[in-house]
Amino acid sequence: MRKKIYYVWLTALALLTILLVPSCTELVSTSHEEILADGFSPSDEDVAAITAAGYTNWRKVLLFWDGYWRVQENCADEVITPARPNGWVDGGKFRRMHRHTWTSNEDITNSTWPRAFAGVADCNRIIYQIESGFLPLEDAAKNATIAELRVLRASYYYVLCDMYGNVPIVTAFDVPDGFLPEYNTQEEVYNFMVKEITESLPYLPTGTQGIYYARFNQWAARTLLAKIYLNAEVYSGTAHWEDCMAQCDSIISSNAFVLEDDQKNVFITENQDSKEIIFGLAIDRAYMEGSTTDWNGFDIHMQTLEPANQATYNISETPWGGMCAIPQFINTFDPEDSRLTKNFIIGQQYSSSGDSLFCTFNFTYHGEDDKGKPLSYDNVVPPIDSTAREMNGYRFGKFEYELGASNIINNDYPLLRYADVLMMKAECLLRTGNADEAATIVTQVRTRAFKSNPSKATVTGAQLQETSTYKYGLRDEGNLGTTNETGIIQYGRFLDELGWEFNQEGRRRQDMIRFGVFTTKSWLSHPAQGDDHTELYPIPLTQLDANSNLKQNPGY
Repeated sequence: MRKKIYYVWLTALALLTILLVPSCTELVSTSHEEILADGFSPSDEDVAAITAAGYTNWRKVLLFWDGYWRVQENCADEVITPARPNGWVDGGKFRRMHRHTWTSNEDITNSTWPRAFAGVADCNRIIYQIESGFLPLEDAAKNATIAELRVLRASYYYVLCDMYGNVPIVTAFDVPDGFLPEYNTQEEVYNFMVKEITESLPYLPTGTQGIYYARFNQWAARTLLAKIYLNAEVYSGTAHWEDCMAQCDSIISSNAFVLEDDQKNVFITENQDSKEIIFGLAIDRAYMEGSTTDWNGFDIHMQTLEPANQATYNISETPWGGMCAIPQFINTFDPEDSRLTKNFIIGQQYSSSGDSLFCTFNFTYHGEDDKGKPLSYDNVVPPIDSTAREMNGYRFGKFEYELGASNIINNDYPLLRYADVLMMKAECLLRTGNADEAATIVTQVRTRAFKSNPSKATVTGAQLQETSTYKYGLRDEGNLGTTNETGIIQYGRFLDELGWEFNQEGRRRQDMIRFGVFTTKSWLSHPAQGDDHTELYPIPLTQLDANSNLKQNPGY
């Protein structure tokens, strides 16, 4: 939550109105005030408002229904959305996500494309308005603002490159009627992102709070660039581990960020002052409730908690049940790892006053009705074609759910955080033959998770080079508890570390692809495919129909 966020909504309402009118050629009046271009000298707060319109789509890209968070997690080995007594079949789309049998004509694979390109278009529009002189900025402010917008635009392309690979690169706003952007390869998109961020870095501020909060300052830009370099081998075919490390070292040496003593502090409701957050999406429910289109603004609690949990947090709306953790993933945790108990909601559920909660739906299981039975979350999820019971599956609790929450939780979303910088450096060290140095960093991150038994925080370089502890293999009908896939996963233990630290943060698919297990391993009801085409999602059929210059990704 950030009521004093960079948006400066009230004091710069006229400027925001300008940015929402693409075709305007003069500054428009509002009922609050009138700003004229002649003689206008914007303050730092005004510049923040100018860029604000470019950021609003990020929340939509990540958190809206069938957004980037969902397509990163529901296809991977940590999260599943099974059918429940109250629904969640949704035409089978969650089953298709789990099995990697999605199509090019369904919302869950298509929604991110228009939302991300809307962000690109907003950035292009604001850059055009600045470069054309319509928004008059002094040279220093102009260079810094355009640099920020170029990085922001690159961040939308980061999502598009990661999800679809081969997408059009569009940097112009004043395009002719009927303009159809050209096809670009994933490698070309990768090179574009690197160029945009690298050229912009010298102009970006180093401030982290106040008007620089939740914006692409220099450190957020370097973290984004590090993530792009981390995945360079996937995106371009060539690894860039040293380049990734260089960006991480720059952030680390800045001393601008630290690990929170308790990981939970990164995800509490009032997390805007966390020194671990490098780039957060500012969530302010008071603002979002003014728009019905933001019903799904940030509703992870609604999608994971059962209806009875409304009484646990006094939520104004009734939760819908749904997604939960895959038991095989939960079984990888050390029982003394506090990230297990602090990131997941486990066991018997209670109201805010301490009363036991019970299942609320009629559902027959082994001849008995579940309604009225204790709502106690267990580490059991049936095969994907079955209906999960209300108590099945550990639920998501990494983000704090404040008492009295609505359908939108009020936490800022930490899209980039310092633990990620440390773990990126550790991964690069590991992959370049410096396993012991990597282990020192991983131990640093683990320390806060094992305060009750500090010795368990220590990990060695040799351990990081071992295979994963995840018991991959089908747990479908006929294979329950019996199938364990053999085969070494290179640096598999490090992949485990990423899962333990970053679960529920909308990134598991990307990590699995980088470690070569996304299409080669089985889990729950997901069989290994034997080909890599699902490492990219299909270009949406609606986009192919609208633009003959596009090409469908292989395998679709």
